[in-house]
Amino acid sequence: MAKGLQGFSWTMLLLFCAIQELGSWAMHTAVGGPGLGQPEDPALLAGGRVKRGWVWNQFFVVEEYTGTEPLYVGKIHSDSDEGDGSIKYTISGEGAGTIFLIDEITGDIHATERLDREQKTFYTLRAQARDRQTDQLLEPESEFIIKVQDINDSEPRFLEGPYIGSVAELSPIGTSVMQVMASDADDPTYGSSARVVYSVLDGEQHFTVDSKTGVIRTAVADLDRETQDRYEVVIRATDMAGQLGGLSGSTTVTIVVTDVNDNPPRFPQKMYQFSIVETAPVGTAIGRVKAEDSDVGENTDMTYQVKDEDGVEMFKVTTDSNTQEAIITVQKPLDYESKKVHTVVVEALNKFVDPRFVDLGTFRDQTIVRVSVLDVDEPPEFRPPSNLMEVQEDAHVGSVVGVVTALDPDTANHPVRYAIDRSTDTERIFDIDAKTGAIVTGKVLDRETAGWHNITVLAMEADNHSQVSRASLRIRILDVNDNPPELATPYEAAVCEDAKPGQLIQTISVVDRDEPQSGHRFYFTLAPEATNNHHFSLLDIQDNTAAVHTQRVGFNRQEQDVYLLPIMVVDSGPPALSSTGTLTIRVCGCDSNGAIQSCNSTAYVVSATLSPGALIALLVCILILIVLILLILTLKRHHKSHLTSEDDEDMRDNVIKYNDEGGGEQDTEAYDMSALRSLYDFSEIKGGDGGGGPGEGGLGRNPASELHALPQWVQSPDLDFSVFRDYICRKVEQADEDLSVPPYDSFQTYAFEGSDSPVPSLSSINTWSSGSEQDFSYLGGWGPRFRQLAALYAGRRGEEDSEDS
Repeated sequence: MAKGLQGFSWTMLLLFCAIQELGSWAMHTAVGGPGLGQPEDPALLAGGRVKRGWVWNQFFVVEEYTGTEPLYVGKIHSDSDEGDGSIKYTISGEGAGTIFLIDEITGDIHATERLDREQKTFYTLRAQARDRQTDQLLEPESEFIIKVQDINDSEPRFLEGPYIGSVAELSPIGTSVMQVMASDADDPTYGSSARVVYSVLDGEQHFTVDSKTGVIRTAVADLDRETQDRYEVVIRATDMAGQLGGLSGSTTVTIVVTDVNDNPPRFPQKMYQFSIVETAPVGTAIGRVKAEDSDVGENTDMTYQVKDEDGVEMFKVTTDSNTQEAIITVQKPLDYESKKVHTVVVEALNKFVDPRFVDLGTFRDQTIVRVSVLDVDEPPEFRPPSNLMEVQEDAHVGSVVGVVTALDPDTANHPVRYAIDRSTDTERIFDIDAKTGAIVTGKVLDRETAGWHNITVLAMEADNHSQVSRASLRIRILDVNDNPPELATPYEAAVCEDAKPGQLIQTISVVDRDEPQSGHRFYFTLAPEATNNHHFSLLDIQDNTAAVHTQRVGFNRQEQDVYLLPIMVVDSGPPALSSTGTLTIRVCGCDSNGAIQSCNSTAYVVSATLSPGALIALLVCILILIVLILLILTLKRHHKSHLTSEDDEDMRDNVIKYNDEGGGEQDTEAYDMSALRSLYDFSEIKGGDGGGGPGEGGLGRNPASELHALPQWVQSPDLDFSVFRDYICRKVEQADEDLSVPPYDSFQTYAFEGSDSPVPSLSSINTWSSGSEQDFSYLGGWGPRFRQLAALYAGRRGEEDSEDS
């Protein structure tokens, strides 16, 4: 059989399903050799050698198959298949075994499921031929494709809806509104299934659509937003280029007609009537009128204005930007008695006018507004409204200052009564006649005390005191010459003993409380009692001042040191008033330059004073000195506290180094022996422990026994030295961790040996035996280092023996 398989080839039968006329036919192509689509070489066939290989093409299967039986797709067959069932045909790949099934014996392929080209357009599979018994491949595996053939099963869809467009009203025919676009899921490369055309299904009276591009345009030129502001247009898209049998889809397009300013404003009424009381203040709103405009948005913005002259003078029109209403307000005070009815012409016009529609007519309208003034009971009115009066200050009490007049503006013309608001004239300097309005003086006037008076006069109806009007009145007090002139100050002058004749001593001036309208003019003369004066003269300078000069040579303080010179001053009147003042002149001693040195009664001391700059500099220096002193005191106090804190924190003991060995316990001059004293009473320990110790033997002991005979301090089991041990460890840790200080050594002296020390204590404090019981001769064998210690204790032992003997 293997020899027979050497010369076989495959033959693939193809089935192509055509959509047109819903027919199908089979396509069979035999291709041999390495090149597909080429016939086999006859020479090779004559020699009995057959080249094996796949003979194949594409398979086609129609989509959306609705039959009850599996759809036949095609057949694969090997020309070496003798029909005995020895060859098994199999397929693998996309849909193999699920969508596509193959007959293992015949090689027929069927589709068992309904296919949709819009979901998957083709399937890639691989064909195999195996020996049924050995399951070995008889031919190399080959790949083939099953394409899903499209049919027109998808209608056009508008995927971007809903559509909303807009177009201005009165737009010309053919104005583009918007574009719609439909999508068809069918194969655009096969037939006309995906060729879409557009048409208007509803709304063709006003709009058209381009069948190819889907652009919607206006079909009429008289679209009016005020008539209809939106249209619902149904657009249909049909595939198959609109042919019979094509599928279609539709969408609704909302087209909004936008506004243009093609309508002028119009007042609903040709006349409006309002009323307002005559006492309404300026700025009071009388009423509102509004012109209607069929447009919307900014095309309804309006401005209003008053057209007639009478209305412009009395009333004002403004526009409410929110409501587009005209607000009519009072511009001048109204008077019922003068005019009872006012007629105002109000005009409305659009703020924004479109020049394209000017030919449609004027974009403005007018209406008449009648304003009726209502009469009210008004308070009296002062006439004329003069508020200034004048009166002489020497006027007698009861003199008439002036008359005020007020009238009732109402038609009834009620009588008026007058009064003064006493809050403005608390001293009752003035009175008023309640019927005539005559203002008279109530007290004596003095211009020098008060030159002006401001009072308020009240005018009210005689039978209705609630109707009150007020008028401010200013009364000026006119001056009369009733105050004599006086010297400006009590003048004092000084004259040198060696003064020469004609020397100026003093210039004097005067004051006068009066204020004549023509100004002051004063005259200076010596008083009659000074007619015999031969010492001084007075010169009127003609500018309301006078100068005093000397008339003789030299003065003598010993004879007379003070001169009193009476001076009379007279004003210009009328009437002319005068007064006499005294100039005090002192005779003083002067230096060669004329500077006064001293006077008999008063010593003129010329003190040297410091300038303000020098005083300020002196004060600054004093302040700086005080600050420096305070700073030095503060630094000293801070330094002292710092040293104290350092001394408190430094807990180290001093280590004293000596270059010679100490003299033992008897050498009390080397250092303080109290540092070696224990904190505990060793005598109590010794007394409590009993006598005898290891030192009671004779001198004949060996060195080992002598070592045990050294004086030792036995630690009491009741003593707890953990506190000292913890303190030492804590100090060591602090010294190791602090890297900022030099490595100071810390030396502490304690009165205990510590636990487990291999060297016994050398101290004789708190030993078990007394000094007289110890034999220290063994110290001589310890070497040269302990020679001095041995000599010391040997000498001490000799002294004790001598004392015992």
